Amino acid sequence: MRLGVLALVLIFISGATLAHGPTPQKVDQSIVIAAKPDAVWKVVGEFAGIGSWHPDVARSEGSGGNGSGGQRKVTLKAGGILNEGLDEMSATGRSYSYRLSDPDLKALPVSSYSATLTVSPEGDGSRVEWLGRFYRGDTGNEPPEDLSDEAGRTAMNRYFANGLKGLKAKVEGNAAP
Repeated sequence: MRLGVLALVLIFISGATLAHGPTPQKVDQSIVIAAKPDAVWKVVGEFAGIGSWHPDVARSEGSGGNGSGGQRKVTLKAGGILNEGLDEMSATGRSYSYRLSDPDLKALPVSSYSATLTVSPEGDGSRVEWLGRFYRGDTGNEPPEDLSDEAGRTAMNRYFANGLKGLKAKVEGNAAP
């Protein structure tokens, strides 16, 4: 009898281990730009101004300015809208943190995210780092492939990398997004 109870407990534990919800994911992208940090911040420091430098953005509208609680509505060229809220802005620290207000799985296959963008000195230029934490699009135990952790990482990495390349091109004068 004891062996049967032990077997049932082991089956339950192994099943519970396999059936888990989403785990937080992280992406971290950075780029070096041949311009002083203040020049880079002048471009990237306007929270609602992402449409002026991110090549994937068709339009960006904002309300509430650069203070905590500011909002931006980002319309992507590929479709979908990102509604984001500003949590914290430090002009002197050249950094801001924000989060997704409402998920749009057509825009990005993630259910939620928070991100921080920071500009810091690097040699004669600047380093811009964009760090994001997120949960996959489907938070169930068995998500479809297009809403999985991998799909979320791929999409977020692409979005951040494209944005940083667009920012570099705009600041260095190589091209407009």
